[in-house]
Amino acid sequence: MAWTTDEIPDLSGKVAVITGANSGLGLESAGALARAGAHVVMAVRDVERGGAAMEAIIADDPAASLEVVHLDLASMASIKTEAASILRTHPTVDILINNAGLMALPQQRTEDGFEMQLGVNHLGHWVLTAKLLPGIVASDAGRVVSVTSIARLIGKPVDPDNPHLEGRYDPWRAYGQSKLANYHFALGLQRAFEEHGVRAVSTAAHPGLSRTNLQARTVEEGGAGTSGSVSAWLADTTGSDPAEGALPQLRAATDPGVLGGELFGPRWVSKGPPVRRPLVRRRSLDAAVERLWDVSTTETSVWFDFDAAMARS
Repeated sequence: MAWTTDEIPDLSGKVAVITGANSGLGLESAGALARAGAHVVMAVRDVERGGAAMEAIIADDPAASLEVVHLDLASMASIKTEAASILRTHPTVDILINNAGLMALPQQRTEDGFEMQLGVNHLGHWVLTAKLLPGIVASDAGRVVSVTSIARLIGKPVDPDNPHLEGRYDPWRAYGQSKLANYHFALGLQRAFEEHGVRAVSTAAHPGLSRTNLQARTVEEGGAGTSGSVSAWLADTTGSDPAEGALPQLRAATDPGVLGGELFGPRWVSKGPPVRRPLVRRRSLDAAVERLWDVSTTETSVWFDFDAAMARS
């Protein structure tokens, strides 16, 4: 039988943090986890929209436990401040879904000078996960889900000599690179968990093609030209609705049978029930993961301090 949200176990007493939880896949995930009993921290850039999204969930389920916090993934200062605030309120973080993202935008820079798509989609989540690490390792069964995309298949591993695509920028090249980085991050984080004897599990998920505001923003920004409009048209006409698109990341976040390093996506690539997708292990994959780890540490000056996190927990 196909996996549905009915199979999410009781999450009472659990704390889940979801980035980009005010719309699309993040909103669907927040509602599903709240209905299962989790307290959901909706980490969003636009607090007003986040508040409206929270009220919509509560209107449907008055017993839902949620809160909205301000998080700008384009600002390391914002990420560090909010991660510290979350840990003060919630010393244990049982589920972290790194969901927020940007797609095929004109060339832009984050507050810290990173190429915007790599900065928000990967480096921002790198910093957030590292700063929430004490809460993740404090959980009896912590789960980190990195949301990637089928666009990872057109991406190239991050080049340590040019991670921000200086002189080589293309909206889709940057997006593919960032989504491949999400995938490599999930694999590298699982390896780090295992090396340090941490019970937490790192997984990856992709939604296939879903009708969310991701494509609409691409069109509004205009950086992807005709290809952006085509992407939006395909999503509108053939894509799954957000509730279906969120299923892979929800399964990755909650299915008790999930193993570290697994990837979940729609059965028929762009649509369908959430299933495990095959992983092809190659030496080049391990090398790409290691390079990403080195680049991410160098660019952000943030690393995963397991000794400190485990001592705190």
